[in-house]
Amino acid sequence: MPDDVVTSPAESVEEFGYKQELKRYLSFWDLLVYGLVFMVPIAPMGIYGVVAEISQGMVPLTYLIGAVAMVFTALSYWRMAQAFPIAGSVYSYAQRGLNPHVGFLAGWAILIDYILVPALVYLVAALWLSAEIPAIPVWGWILMFLILNSVLNLLGIDVMARSMWVMLGIELLAFFAFVVAAIIYVAKGGGVGAFSLAPFFNPEKFNWQFVLTATSVSVLSYLGFDAISTLAEETRNPRLMIGRSMVAALGLLAFFFMTQTWLAALVWPDYTTFPNTDVAFFYIAQEAGGTVVRLLALIGTVLAWGIGDGIAAQAAVSRVLFGMARDEQLPKFLAWVHPKYKTPWIAIFVVALITLPIATLLDLEVLSSLVNFGALTAFMVLHITVIAYYFFYKKERSPQGILNYLVLPLIGLVIIGFVWANLNIHAKTLGFIWLGVGFVVLLIVSRGFRKVPPALQV
Repeated sequence: MPDDVVTSPAESVEEFGYKQELKRYLSFWDLLVYGLVFMVPIAPMGIYGVVAEISQGMVPLTYLIGAVAMVFTALSYWRMAQAFPIAGSVYSYAQRGLNPHVGFLAGWAILIDYILVPALVYLVAALWLSAEIPAIPVWGWILMFLILNSVLNLLGIDVMARSMWVMLGIELLAFFAFVVAAIIYVAKGGGVGAFSLAPFFNPEKFNWQFVLTATSVSVLSYLGFDAISTLAEETRNPRLMIGRSMVAALGLLAFFFMTQTWLAALVWPDYTTFPNTDVAFFYIAQEAGGTVVRLLALIGTVLAWGIGDGIAAQAAVSRVLFGMARDEQLPKFLAWVHPKYKTPWIAIFVVALITLPIATLLDLEVLSSLVNFGALTAFMVLHITVIAYYFFYKKERSPQGILNYLVLPLIGLVIIGFVWANLNIHAKTLGFIWLGVGFVVLLIVSRGFRKVPPALQV
C-alpha cells in the first residue's frame, strides 16, 4: 500500500474537516533526524566563543539548563499533537484548543520565526564561506543554498527526509572527528592536562544570576524542535510519533551540545584568549586535531546551517503557510499541493522569494531578535492552550491531570515568559510591529472577528 494512503483512524485528518493531500511517509526516525538537523547537533561550533563569554566558561552546564527548561515546552507540544495531529503547529493547536482568532495570532507569531530562520542560517553559512572563498559574494552563496533547498523541498517529503539523513551523517562525522581528537589530545596531557568536570561547574562563579542568564541563552539554542509538529500530516501515527520525537531530539541534542563543549573547554580552558571569539571553536579544533579536524568542523558547520537547517526550516514554514491558507486565513494559492510530489509547492517557492531579500538586506542581530520573539511568543500561547483545553475544557483534574495539564505547562510558561521578558527592546519593538500587522490581517480575514475557518464552522 502506498505511503501516502491513510491506513488508520489515528492518521485521519477528515475528523478535523480536511482532506488528506500531503504524502504520509515519515517514521519516528525520520522525525527525529529532521528535528536534530533543524537544531544542528554541531551548533556550538558556530557560537562557542560567544556562549563561553556569557556563561563564564561553563558552556556545557548552560546547555544542560536549557535542555531541562525546554522539556516543558516539548511536553506541551506533545499534549496538543495528541489532540490535534494536523499541520500548522501552534497555529492549529491554539485555533482549536483555545480560540480561532488567538490561533491566527499564534500562527502569525510563529511565522516570523519560521520565515526568518532560513534567511538567518543562509546568511551565517554564506558569511563563513565568503570569508574562506571571497571570490564568491555573500549573496551568491545565499542564492545557491536557496535554489538547492527549494528543489529538495519540492521533490517530496521522502526526498527531503533522505537528504536529512545525509546531512545528519555529515554533522556526526564532524562531531566524532572532534570528539576523538579532543579525547586523544587531553589524554596526552594537552589543554588542562586531565579529564575534569570543572567546565560543568565552577563554584567561584556559579550563582542564581548565572542560572537565569544561562537559561536565557541556552533556551534559544534549542529553538527548532517544535518544527517537527508542522509535519504531522506527513507522519505515520502522528499522535504518538510527534511528541516522542520532540523529546528524543531534545535529549540527544543536549548530549551532543554538552559533550562537544565539555571537551572544547578541556582543550582550551581559558575562554578569554581566543584570537577571534566569533570563530573560537575552529581554533579549538585546530589545537585538538590539526587542519583536518578544523576543516571538518568548518565544512560540517557550513553544510549543517546552509543546507540541513535551511531545508528543514523551509519545509516547516511552508507547512504553516499551507495550514493557514487551507483555512482561508492566507491566500488560497499557498495551500496548492503539487499533484505529483504531494508538497505545498507554491508555499515553498513563496518562502524562497521572501528569504532572498531578507537574507541579503538584514543583519544577523535583527534576524536573531525577530526569530526569538516569534518562537517564544508562540510557545507562551501553546502552554496557555494546554491549560485551557485539557484542564478547563476537558476537565482533566485527577492528580495526574493536574500535573500534566496544569503544573507542567505553568512551569513551561514561567520559563518561556522569563526568557521572553529578557529579550532586548529592539526585538520586542519589531516583534510587536509584526503582531500589529497580523492583527490588521486578522480583522480583514475574519471580517471583524465574525468569520472562523470553514473547518471550524458547525
